[in-house]
Amino acid sequence: MYQDGICRVTERQWAKTILYEDITYQLAQDEDKQIIFDGWCGFLDYFDPSVRFQLTFVNMNTSEEQIAATIDIPATGDGYDHIRAEYTKMLRAQGAKGNNGLSRVKYLTFSIEEGSYEEAKSRLNSIEIDLINNFKRIGVYARGLDGKEYLEVMYRMMNMDTPRPFRFAWDWLAPSGLSTKDYIAPSSFEFRTGRMFRMGKKYCQASFLQILASELDDRILTQFLSMQQNLIISFHIQPIDRTKAIKDVKRKLTDLEKTKIDEQKKAVRSGYDMDIIPADLNTYGAEAKELLTALQRKNERFFLVTFILVNVADSKRTLKNAVMQASGIAQRNNCGLMPLDYQQEEAIKSCLPLANNQVPITRGLTTSATAIFVPFTTQELFRPGPESLYYGLNAMSNNLIMVNRKLLLNPNGLILGTPGSGKSFAAKREIANAILVCPDDDVIICDPEAEYAPLVLHFKGQVVRISPMSTDYINPLDINLNYGDDDESPVSRKIQFILSFCDLVIARPEGLHPVERTVIDRCARQIYQPYLNDPKPENIPILEDLYNALLEQEEPEGKYVASALELYVKGTLNVFNHRTNVDTSNRIVCYDIKQLGQQLKKIGMLVIEDQIWNRVSFNRNAEKTTRVYFDEFHLLLKDPQTASYSIEIYKRFRKWGGMPTGITQNVSDLLASSEIESLFKNSDFVLLLNQAGGDRDILAQKLNISDHQLSYVTQSNAGEGLIKFGPTIVPFRDRFPKDNELYRLITTKFGEAVS
Repeated sequence: MYQDGICRVTERQWAKTILYEDITYQLAQDEDKQIIFDGWCGFLDYFDPSVRFQLTFVNMNTSEEQIAATIDIPATGDGYDHIRAEYTKMLRAQGAKGNNGLSRVKYLTFSIEEGSYEEAKSRLNSIEIDLINNFKRIGVYARGLDGKEYLEVMYRMMNMDTPRPFRFAWDWLAPSGLSTKDYIAPSSFEFRTGRMFRMGKKYCQASFLQILASELDDRILTQFLSMQQNLIISFHIQPIDRTKAIKDVKRKLTDLEKTKIDEQKKAVRSGYDMDIIPADLNTYGAEAKELLTALQRKNERFFLVTFILVNVADSKRTLKNAVMQASGIAQRNNCGLMPLDYQQEEAIKSCLPLANNQVPITRGLTTSATAIFVPFTTQELFRPGPESLYYGLNAMSNNLIMVNRKLLLNPNGLILGTPGSGKSFAAKREIANAILVCPDDDVIICDPEAEYAPLVLHFKGQVVRISPMSTDYINPLDINLNYGDDDESPVSRKIQFILSFCDLVIARPEGLHPVERTVIDRCARQIYQPYLNDPKPENIPILEDLYNALLEQEEPEGKYVASALELYVKGTLNVFNHRTNVDTSNRIVCYDIKQLGQQLKKIGMLVIEDQIWNRVSFNRNAEKTTRVYFDEFHLLLKDPQTASYSIEIYKRFRKWGGMPTGITQNVSDLLASSEIESLFKNSDFVLLLNQAGGDRDILAQKLNISDHQLSYVTQSNAGEGLIKFGPTIVPFRDRFPKDNELYRLITTKFGEAVS
């Protein structure tokens, strides 16, 4: 095994393995299934006779310790460990509803023959790139394995009797004198009988699928993989040159015709009607003619396939039951599952992902007949990790959905749904989960409807209530030395916000005039100079400083802008003319702007956005993630003044460690302009709940959602919908248990919520 994942199988055979994920096929609509099937046929036709390939499927039961390691939330001693324990209990109960205790992995291994590593490497890497791109065309995520990952795959297959993790490092080989085989081998192999063997403490039996039926159901492979037990399936496929295949079929037809003539002569000599010949001859002849037609006219390829199945169990009795269950599946599909007597050792070798078939039992199939073993069932979103969060259950498989948004190329998110569909509940569930699982992340919430305070206060966060009657103040002109980009000064970046603020205050359809912009820019630089000279909090200006500076300008435009600001400086709406007097450095901050009123709400949300930018820019140096939630996000997108600023920081957040999530019921507002539409392109995480009719059509087009997937957001119940995680889209449902403390903190139902 080489470190780059190239394996030297024999003297001249070299192999590489690709891990690929599932897509939803079995429960898709017929039209979608046909598209996937055609794509899979095209995938198979890519291979030429010089490339052997193998599909490997491994079902492995997960121990309770392994399940606990992926689901349990570790205690931190911060006073909320009782909630973590309660949440862990809930996750275990939810996981028990599906089969997350059984891991299913799928690999494609391909091999070629070359004389040297250098020659093999170039060709294998080229084939790998092509295969990953071919997977991508049918919507499947795939990636090549490096050498250590490749070894771990074989270790897992041969060590199902132990939860012991795979431990290996390349620099261990030379000092130890061991080979890579020593690190992956089981504790023992035992081939005492011809029909069964032991691998470590496990009892195993290898069988091959005898394909008897002329036509197969596309669910046959899925039925085998649905067995809730340890299982290895290996599907070897050897492409045959089409010209050679046609010649072989013609030769068979000639042999059949000769046999038919001989049978007719025998019948005549015996005094029988010459048309009375064995029925099998007519059947085989018709099938051979159909095969020849398919190869010559239907652009079909020809493959030799070997289907090997290895049942693995803890005892002989359990193994016998498992083999009987597998045999029943084969019989229901008009096939036979035949034990590989005295070939058990060759069978387990053939099951390893090396594309090296040592079982000389093959069946010739065309492209479409080979493709009937569709290697896709139901797409899952169970990617456990130390920062993975729970989002509900897969509506198709009932398995847990757990993912980490930080692993996305762009973790920005949107939560979309009609009123009552569960938007706020979904946001609160993610917030609470993040607080418990990611203790180093900051959480900032813009709350126009005063829904989040109980949750925030329970976790000792800071709720900032901004209204003309409140004594909580935040200064719109707050700044820190990290506020600007790498190539931009903090003040230059802050001026963009001040221009948006003044634009919103003046509320002119055409926006600020050029001279007004110039005057505002000049005054802003002037009032920030004391802070730049001595960056202390008391040197940060307030809105009144800008107002006074504008009045001192000679241009009438300065006095005009100052007059527009007067209401917010000396008038009744002077809530933003104060220094910040609340703890905005708290790990969890909620800005409650419900009492601001319609006239101030847009300005309030803009000011809060800038406060959030302050926090994100400050956290950037500490390499800390800032999770930001904008409820009623459409309010920021209605006016061009706030929309442009919102979209700009939404785009900038990612590289600064910010993770924004917009929550709204108005999908049409998100598509009001091409600029706002870019929010979809800059959001790899989208949670879709029940949608209005017009919005469904828009989302189907923008997110490439099929009609079948769209049915999950059509008249769906609260907490049901679709989750888009990168290129993956799966239906989900969240039946969050009500008998726990966390539910009462995040529910919005009247009479259930904590006041």
